[in-house]
Amino acid sequence: MRPLLVIFLTVLVDLIGFGLVIPLLTFYSEAFGASAMQVTLLMACYSVAQFFFAPLWGALSDRWGRRPVLLLSIGAGTLMLAGFAASTELWMLFAFRTLHGVFAANLSVAQAYIADVTTPENRAKGMGLIGAAFGLGFTVGPWLGGELSVFGLAAPIWAAAALSALNFVLALALLPEPPSKGDRVRRVLDPAAVLTVLQHPSVGLAVLLTFTLTFSFAMMESTFALYEEHFYNLNAAQVGRALGVVGVVGTIVQGGLIGPVVRRFGEATLVRICVPGMGLTLFLLPYAPPWAALIAVLVALAVFNGFLNPSLSALISKGASASEQGAVLGTNQSLSALARATGPVLGGLLFSRVAMPASFLTAAGLLLASTALAWRATRPQAS
Repeated sequence: MRPLLVIFLTVLVDLIGFGLVIPLLTFYSEAFGASAMQVTLLMACYSVAQFFFAPLWGALSDRWGRRPVLLLSIGAGTLMLAGFAASTELWMLFAFRTLHGVFAANLSVAQAYIADVTTPENRAKGMGLIGAAFGLGFTVGPWLGGELSVFGLAAPIWAAAALSALNFVLALALLPEPPSKGDRVRRVLDPAAVLTVLQHPSVGLAVLLTFTLTFSFAMMESTFALYEEHFYNLNAAQVGRALGVVGVVGTIVQGGLIGPVVRRFGEATLVRICVPGMGLTLFLLPYAPPWAALIAVLVALAVFNGFLNPSLSALISKGASASEQGAVLGTNQSLSALARATGPVLGGLLFSRVAMPASFLTAAGLLLASTALAWRATRPQAS
């Protein structure tokens, strides 16, 4: 249990630092003269870097070990955050945000770490710890980032850099190398890795579903602060508090409820229910004014998302052999990063050129249409 606790703390501290930046990224970049389209492109460049480097870190962790790759990525990410906070021009924001994305593409390594130290029957609970770290990180991070913004928009970013440095020290002192399960992949990034994983007989459709879901969610996520700022006149602190509510609910779901609910219904059933559930909540989101209606919709969104992500990750992990864990999870994370890179671009175009709610409604439509894919992707596991 100790390795799981340490990896949980490592991911948690990293995500608190990441969450600090989320609510004010829109306001911070607008202070440098960024347009709405440039705001979403700034979010996209981070994920473009993750798309290319997530499978590399996953494959390198198969070869060199999980611990050294995590230490390298956390340490370098600290320096990139500091550079982002110290930027004086818009192009510098893009440069340091992209480089931070390169080194922050280590979630696949954390997932592979959990796969190394858990049994298949406990895999969903282990993946739920990462989900709980996300929930808690997005509870404390956005709220704290919003509150620190009163000291200047760069203050939360400096705080994120300090937390990242603390994370490096924590991992260096406490994180052991997990035992190897089977022969780890002895290669770096294969250009055909994505196609190979998508053709995987057990997990290919589930990975494709992950891409579709992440793309839809990223469209909404990239324009949420813009929409709340320009339509409802919310400030950075208020956006941070709204996202903090999502984090609280996500922590409860993924930290405590996911285990018994999975044992009762199974991962496949949860995926089939939560995909259309998220679609419905995203459809309602632009029509939910602060505060009661907005919080109600965000709570529902957090519940569906809290059950969906660890369940889908567990299905993918269970469908991959021990020697494939790093490469498969890395490719899955890479495709998720591609979705987070392209989703904001489309979201920004819809927000700027069509209508402010258009990104929410398009994302909702894609999720509702993905219900059929969810049933097909979970059919082998359900049977």
